[in-house]
Amino acid sequence: MQSILYSMRALALRQTTGEALRQLHLSAVSEAARKGTREKARKKKVKVEVKKVGFIPHNQRNKKINVKRADKHVDDSWKQVPKDDCYVGRYYRWPVYSVSEAIQCHQETHHPSMYNVPNAPLNVDIELNMQGEKATRFVDNFQRMAMIPNKFEHGEERKIIVFTKGNNEVLEAREAGASLVGGVELIKDITSGELLLSDYQYVIAHPNILAELVALRGLMKRKFPNPKSETLGVNLAEMIIKFSSGISYSAAKDEYQQNFGLITASVGTLNMDKEKLEENIKFLLQDVNTMRPKREGRFITRVLLKSPPSNEQLKIDPYVYVPEMWDKSTAKVKREEAKKKEPEAEPAEAKEAVAAAN
Repeated sequence: MQSILYSMRALALRQTTGEALRQLHLSAVSEAARKGTREKARKKKVKVEVKKVGFIPHNQRNKKINVKRADKHVDDSWKQVPKDDCYVGRYYRWPVYSVSEAIQCHQETHHPSMYNVPNAPLNVDIELNMQGEKATRFVDNFQRMAMIPNKFEHGEERKIIVFTKGNNEVLEAREAGASLVGGVELIKDITSGELLLSDYQYVIAHPNILAELVALRGLMKRKFPNPKSETLGVNLAEMIIKFSSGISYSAAKDEYQQNFGLITASVGTLNMDKEKLEENIKFLLQDVNTMRPKREGRFITRVLLKSPPSNEQLKIDPYVYVPEMWDKSTAKVKREEAKKKEPEAEPAEAKEAVAAAN
């Protein structure tokens, strides 16, 4: 019996020592495995270097995101025409008013019994199709001054400096209302720093002084007189009147839709006669139409009349004053007529001055 007990005790001791040895051996193996896995995990956890990016303009951010934006060219020709005065506007075409009717509507809303602003400004929103001659080209943003027959208080400070030679030209410029008129002495005052060009919004010059005026090209930069901006010419009085009392406007393409352009300009006040306001709108539309690209289709797509503080927008028909489509034959005839109107021979001084400017 005792022998059986001894044998059982011996077996128990062997099992405990075997398990202890096995545990020691396994603990070392498991520690080694943990060490390897930890090293691999450390290698995976590499610090990601954050690249510092400079300031990105708002119009260049998220360029990869293709956001579906609504077309800004409003075409409601597919909608039905309303049959009465009571209808839901979004399901029907915009009503088209004549200019006199639209002005009358705004005058009624600004009556003392309503908004009580009888001399509110009358603004025009002109929507343009800026598509160029090719599908991938667009008309550049432009800024112009439209000459109008009826003056009004535009509320802008417009100082005009005129460069010219000759007593007759100087008198003509002063009588037309120029802020400052001079010749070579005026150029010397500017170069010496006694007079600042930044105090004047517009610079006009006669071709007879253009050769001496080249010295101020670096100071003037974009203000330098040139025939394209209509700041260089023989008729000083006409140019001064145009820049002092004309309508200043600019056309800018949309940030996301390059073929859409918008012009916002003021053509007068509501207390003016309807005929005078209509004439101003006509001259403005005709001036805008001179920037039309040589392609088929419309350039001026829609014209709206507004008058703050009212939110009312009244659509008018611009094709009463300008052609709707571009016609090659009429454009060719106009170019030929313009060439005939130009003087046959320019003075030698003017030619030399233009050559020096170029």
